[in-house]
Amino acid sequence: MTQHTTGTPARRPLDGLHIVEVSSFVASPLCGLTLAQLGATVIRVDPIGGAADINRWPHTDGHNGAPAGTSIYWTGLNKGKHSVTVDMRSPKGQQTIQDLVTESGAGGGILVTNAGGRDWMSHATLSAIRPDVITLELLGGSDGTPAVDYTVNAGLGFPLITGPTDHRRPVNHVLPAWDVICGLYAALAITAAVRRREATGVGAAIRLPLEDTALSISSALGYLTECQVNASGRPATGNDVYGTYGTDFETADGGRVMVVALTRRHFRDLVSVTGTEQVVASLETALGADFDSETDRFEHRAVLNALFGKWFADHSTDEACDALATTSVLAQRYRSFDEVVAAGTLAHNALFTTVDQPGIGEYLAAGLPARFDGDHYRTGPAPDLGSGIPPLAE
Repeated sequence: MTQHTTGTPARRPLDGLHIVEVSSFVASPLCGLTLAQLGATVIRVDPIGGAADINRWPHTDGHNGAPAGTSIYWTGLNKGKHSVTVDMRSPKGQQTIQDLVTESGAGGGILVTNAGGRDWMSHATLSAIRPDVITLELLGGSDGTPAVDYTVNAGLGFPLITGPTDHRRPVNHVLPAWDVICGLYAALAITAAVRRREATGVGAAIRLPLEDTALSISSALGYLTECQVNASGRPATGNDVYGTYGTDFETADGGRVMVVALTRRHFRDLVSVTGTEQVVASLETALGADFDSETDRFEHRAVLNALFGKWFADHSTDEACDALATTSVLAQRYRSFDEVVAAGTLAHNALFTTVDQPGIGEYLAAGLPARFDGDHYRTGPAPDLGSGIPPLAE
């Protein structure tokens, strides 16, 4: 297995910070993972026996000698952390968590949790012990009611414009995008609160609902603005990229290629590589269109799709991709996760390095995607549940 190595800098941006994470599932653990990659010491606190996500799928299946039943999900989101387990219903367990948060030195006093609603772990309680404490509570609905990525998404509109245009049922996205974005917003909020505390000595009580994360992004990208200022909201377009030219094509050997032509150059290169210059010129005249215009390319996409589709149908996936690679056109064949790994994508990318994870064995795991001075920050494997914490600096 390929091992990528880079020089490790003496310090990372968040070295010296101590984060207590009382969490489960995606957003909160991803926040902790991101902070750990950036150098923070992150202590995940779970109930005895683990939280609800300790055995969440996917599991190892015993292939390649790894024991069956280890949660690939849990280990992936908790790399580089330390683990403490306590009885959260007992006064002693509650006191342990309060102490971990409030007695963790100058870089401590930081709690990230999606297990709010507990007076003994509230900002009011913790700030009475340590006035400069920073707490971040991840919630579900904007009003604090329970919600998860898939229920937030269902109530927002995206499943109704996802999938084939002739499919009448909603289609859920398999990637929990709002969880991911919320977790990264949480990490950003913590670093911003720390910066403010360093400048002013003031702590922070941060409230971050998953639904507000989704609403914020949907607003910024125009989905919710369209409904307010236009006659109607965004329609379903299937695999056609909204507002520009892009779609997928089936090739002669049954593969599929996604093609996007965002600019005039992209589109002209697509026309050239498919040998359709004369036909496209004739279409412009017949339709009164100007395909230098992104709007015209989008509005006449059906006829363009049919035209270019003939070229793809006459070429194998390899032939089509090789030809497109000589142009400026943005294109990629569709691949399964298995194909991505088998192609060596991970092994040849310095983002990945070998992790020896107890319960799983060796595999290539990603570090922080952002490079700092040429280096991807990494962590070690996920801890064994309840394995303890290092001494914390005062």
